[in-house]
Amino acid sequence: MILRHYFLILIIVVLFGSAYPLQKIIFNENVPPILMGSLRMLVVFICLVPFWKFKIPNKKYWLPLFLFSLCMGFLVNFFMNLSLSESAIVSPIIIGSQLAIPFAILLSSLFLKEKVTYKKWILIFISFFGVILLGFDPLIRNELFALFLISFMAFFYGSAQVFSRYLKELEVTQTNAIMGLFGFIFLIITSYFFEGDTINNISNISFQSWILILHSGILVSIGAHMSMFYLYRIYPVNKIFPFYALFPVVGIILTFMIFYEIPTLITITGGLIVIIATYLINKED
Repeated sequence: MILRHYFLILIIVVLFGSAYPLQKIIFNENVPPILMGSLRMLVVFICLVPFWKFKIPNKKYWLPLFLFSLCMGFLVNFFMNLSLSESAIVSPIIIGSQLAIPFAILLSSLFLKEKVTYKKWILIFISFFGVILLGFDPLIRNELFALFLISFMAFFYGSAQVFSRYLKELEVTQTNAIMGLFGFIFLIITSYFFEGDTINNISNISFQSWILILHSGILVSIGAHMSMFYLYRIYPVNKIFPFYALFPVVGIILTFMIFYEIPTLITITGGLIVIIATYLINKED
């Protein structure tokens, strides 16, 4: 791999790692979590709609495209934002999000009939054990509901990866533009009914929060993901995807720098188990 692509991977990892602590700042400024997710998806749609040009895909893609948009655009944002909003500690949420990889493999085995080796089954079990270990941390016992929510996020993120396999022939910009549109519609309706006072909440969002929402939508949802797809066209997936396991390290470092969170020994141990197991699972692919 050439040097500039290593540099690009570093940027991607930093952007992924920054998503969780920076979104926590938004929620600390009393921005409703579901509303924030809808605005993030609106940013994605606005940025990608010029590349979509409103071309309607073939009917055979409608169902997987809808399911992909439902999982990635709506449910991932819904559960991720609720977990961050509920939790006072960000580090376990970052670690818990890594379950998306084992979930994706399990669902691929179930629906796509992809073969899972015995070694990979063991690593999947180990990764789940690492997250369970977090629940025994005294500091996290009050955060179990948030950890439960992020596990749902990981499940739907893994589901979205499976549905995306049926959309390989479509342009990435098209699928993500449609995902952004569906995500925005579902989230803004949900926010209206469950959080209420939508117009007033939007008008009260501070300039700093708008900057962070734009960062989340443009740099993370579009920039980091599109850069990963760009590298996938040049290198095998198993050469690129293992770097994904590094983003929790960056996220936890940023969490310490922003919120002064000092992980306990149990959190560090559970986190290392999850990160290493996830890395090895990716390496197996």
